[in-house]
Amino acid sequence: MSRLLIGLRVWWIAVVFIVIVFLVVFSANYLGLRPTVTGSGVEGIDLPPAFAIDVYADDLGSTLLSFGGPSPGPRMMMIKDDLLFVSIPNKGLIAVLPDRNGDNLADEVQVFISDLDYPHSTDYYDGWFYIAEESRVIRVRDDDNDLVADEGSLQVLIDTLPTGGHYTRTVKVHNGELYLSLGSSCNVCYESNDMRAAISKSDLDGSNFTVFAKGLRNSVGLAFHPLTGDLYGTDNGRDWLGDDLPPDEINHITEGGDYGWPECYGKNIYDTDFNTGEYTGNLCNDTGKIPSFVDLQAHSAPLGLTFYDGDSFPEEYQGDLFVCFHGSWNRQEPTGYKVVSIDMDTREVSDFATGWLRAATISGRPVDVVVADDGSLFVSDDNAGKIYRIYYTG
Repeated sequence: MSRLLIGLRVWWIAVVFIVIVFLVVFSANYLGLRPTVTGSGVEGIDLPPAFAIDVYADDLGSTLLSFGGPSPGPRMMMIKDDLLFVSIPNKGLIAVLPDRNGDNLADEVQVFISDLDYPHSTDYYDGWFYIAEESRVIRVRDDDNDLVADEGSLQVLIDTLPTGGHYTRTVKVHNGELYLSLGSSCNVCYESNDMRAAISKSDLDGSNFTVFAKGLRNSVGLAFHPLTGDLYGTDNGRDWLGDDLPPDEINHITEGGDYGWPECYGKNIYDTDFNTGEYTGNLCNDTGKIPSFVDLQAHSAPLGLTFYDGDSFPEEYQGDLFVCFHGSWNRQEPTGYKVVSIDMDTREVSDFATGWLRAATISGRPVDVVVADDGSLFVSDDNAGKIYRIYYTG
């Protein structure tokens, strides 16, 4: 072998070695050490005294740890007539999980509708099931109540949704109007499409589609207060400002409101990393940006949320906001992977269900939370492929 070939081989080996070292250092210092999923069930989940947790449904998706892109397991949920509906985007379907014998275990996983484009959420109103896919919003009926969408009932309401970037689309129907959240196309940027990083509103048939609120980087979870009707949402902050910035958020969302992204975050903090131009005064306040309702630990990835309006939890939880933290991927010390409760009067955030993260080991990633008809909570987990049921035993 010639000296030239030997030299080239040594050079390539050195390049590969340097790249491997760089990736290891980069992953450890900038992405955090990504944990691996292990275990199954509810072993090690910590709850307040007199609460318990069981697996309501299992085997709903892959247990491979997923960061970015459509998730492999169950995501957003909805309850109608004591039936639990859940989206499984990677399988392109909405499933329904009946419990006919009342043993608090799903009897089967029945496909309500399939062959969809990464369906992320569903809601029900006046005979119609509204479904948000990545590229469109549709509605279907089930007039014969066989838990399968009626053939020929599908109507496309909105088919102009931009794709790419954050793929999640969350639909809610409230007071005869349709609300839809779309995440940003990027980490931090000025969007060219007004639908991105915003919540829009339309008539139930998709007409009069307009932006309701903007400056919301990725509001995956939406919830209307059961008494006031006010809209609240989670928001996932941008990346690459360190382990503790910017905070993730809970926002009280009002029509016409601008919540700051990409220029502002949290309590109207100006993002000088994104916009390096000089400005005297407080740009965020001076331009009418709305600060967060509650700041959350950065990179917790808050997703689904719900107000507790059941009657089986103790008084201290009545009216609380329950929020699922999906968990960090770009933090040196992982955070999240739990369910928290927020007192709406004091805005205090408290751990409610923890234990899916222990040291560098992950056993699940909570996504969405809904209140069941019996007052218990259902929690979806898109990496363990499960639906949990949390209930009070006192």
